[in-house]
Amino acid sequence: MPHYYLDLRDEDDLAVDDEGLELQDVAAAQQEATQSLAEMAGDAVRGPSYEGNRNHRMAIEVRDDTGPVLQVNFTFEINRLK
Repeated sequence: MPHYYLDLRDEDDLAVDDEGLELQDVAAAQQEATQSLAEMAGDAVRGPSYEGNRNHRMAIEVRDDTGPVLQVNFTFEINRLK
């Protein structure tokens, strides 16, 4: 079974996945990355640092033993009007 690594990018910070996961194929890696990113985004917007106007970029960069495979991106923007 192929081995995939899901590196987490939060703005300019990158947390490299040194362990990885054995997943059936790239579609399974995409599903895992998408679910993980949705959870990360949910946690981030509930945090106390998101008061006022704020833009934020997050991503999971998926790679296998040969290099990059795909990237799942999420960007959100908070604009207080009053």
